Formats: sequence, C-alpha cells, structure tokens
Amino acid sequence: MITSAGLVLASTFLVLGTLPLVAFVEIGVAVALGVILDTMVVRPVLVTALNLDLGSRIWWPSRLDRGDHTVAPEEPVKETASV
Repeated sequence: MITSAGLVLASTFLVLGTLPLVAFVEIGVAVALGVILDTMVVRPVLVTALNLDLGSRIWWPSRLDRGDHTVAPEEPVKETASV
C-alpha cells in the first residue's frame, strides 16, 4: 500500500518532466527520484533496522508498549509412532 502510493506520487512528479520549462523538469525529476528512493530504500531498510534495534521500545509513546515483547523458543514437538 505504501509502495504503491509512493510510486503514484513519483509518477505524478515525473509528469512535470513533460513541460517545456527546464526548471520544472529539473524539480519534477529530482523530487520523483527522491520519492522513489524513499519508497524503495529508506522505508523498507531503515524502518526495519530501527525496529530490530529498538525492539519493544519502538512503541514507546503508545499503549502498545507493555513491557518485554520477546518471544521464547517453542518446545520441539514429540512425534509419536502411529500404528
């Protein structure tokens, strides 16, 4: 959803590249590249890295921060022989 919104916004700014004024073309292409970079690189990589680094503290000002959110490993399932 966020990726498609970013692509729509970038394509909207790329439309400025079709205008005959050089300043609008430069601004449109620069902003479109910035939006694509933000959509494809910054959000997937940076937000994921911050989430991994901060852990449960990423929810700090919210009610979702209710202490330790670590998940304990599950016990292995014992297989029984069926007859």
